[in-house]
Amino acid sequence: MKKYFFPLTLYLLLLPLFVSAQTSLPAYSRAYDPARDPFADGRAALKLAQETNRRVLIEIGGDWCRWCHVLDKFLAENQKTRERLHRNFVILKVNVSEANDNAEFMAGFPKPIGYPHIYITEADGSIIFSKDTAELQENYRYSVPRFQQFIDKWKLP
Repeated sequence: MKKYFFPLTLYLLLLPLFVSAQTSLPAYSRAYDPARDPFADGRAALKLAQETNRRVLIEIGGDWCRWCHVLDKFLAENQKTRERLHRNFVILKVNVSEANDNAEFMAGFPKPIGYPHIYITEADGSIIFSKDTAELQENYRYSVPRFQQFIDKWKLP
């Protein structure tokens, strides 16, 4: 019983920190929400990127998207990768679904190839990268080394 006490205690002590870190992110970084205004969220994300010297990573998808859930699970399970991603980018999740395809917002971007699809913009809003997330996978799973390489390539110097 004692061998389980320390890991359980550690988990219970760290859980509030994890929950706090998740809830301290802007709402537009946490979930796809068909009710959100991507123009207002985009302006807020660009402002935060300018204030914190980061680029914006726009993630297009929705709750219907299986690979979007796989990506969310991967980042939830890989804390260092998730923290590094948020440290280097302001994440803006934009919903595309039957409930709200955000067509007007999406008209300003290259057509997505698959979902989730990511765009990276400078803090002024200029698009510098557009791709689905397949290159972040290895053997049909998201890969920590590939994510690290991606972050290193696209973060600000």
